[in-house]
Amino acid sequence: MFLDLNRFRPFAVLAVAAVSFALGACADTKGGSIPYNVALGVPDAPKIVALESDYRIRPADKLSIKVLKSDELTGDYPVDLTGHISMPLVGEVAAADLTTEQLSGKLTELLGQRYFEHPNVSVGIKESALRTITIDGAVNEGGAFPAATAMTLIQAVALAKGPSEDANARRVAIFRTIGGQRQAAAFDLTAIRHGQAPDPQVYPGDIIVVDGSSVKAAFKRILQAIPALGTFALIP
Repeated sequence: MFLDLNRFRPFAVLAVAAVSFALGACADTKGGSIPYNVALGVPDAPKIVALESDYRIRPADKLSIKVLKSDELTGDYPVDLTGHISMPLVGEVAAADLTTEQLSGKLTELLGQRYFEHPNVSVGIKESALRTITIDGAVNEGGAFPAATAMTLIQAVALAKGPSEDANARRVAIFRTIGGQRQAAAFDLTAIRHGQAPDPQVYPGDIIVVDGSSVKAAFKRILQAIPALGTFALIP
């Protein structure tokens, strides 16, 4: 397995939009539908499996897709927060929860319907979200960061060079997969810094998004995707 742990941002718009919608539109305030300071449980333990057969593609993974005799389609494709990739000719394709073999078959079918007589498509995992922490939104240098051990939210945001000038540090969301379900909680980074709230632990596979005034797009798409994915069940 080859995992390129270089930082990347291509899925930033969707990740940012998801949390911007869920947390509300007013700057510099708390609020929104994601509860604050919820004690998110420990995430599902990463499984060491054969990527060719058992690994299920996850949001924030990066895929390496090769289409024989087509340099235009061959390349790296990020899986956005809704579990889709965007590929020339075929457009948006649902990838989450599929194996690489299943996605390869799906793309082969789609390309064969109109564009290629006998397409040859292979899919691999270039970067697994299980081995990184993804930090995006109103930060200075967002992306996917190697994460071999647990750390706190303050430490994780520091990896992204801290909140940007337009950040609303009072609305920071952590998305985590627990028991096979995507769960979320919101945190006030300002209160944490002042010692007024605990600094929660962050684990490999988490997605962290900092709200800000420049991240208010694609609300409708995310809103439609959440019920279909069934991923935002919250801990009571």
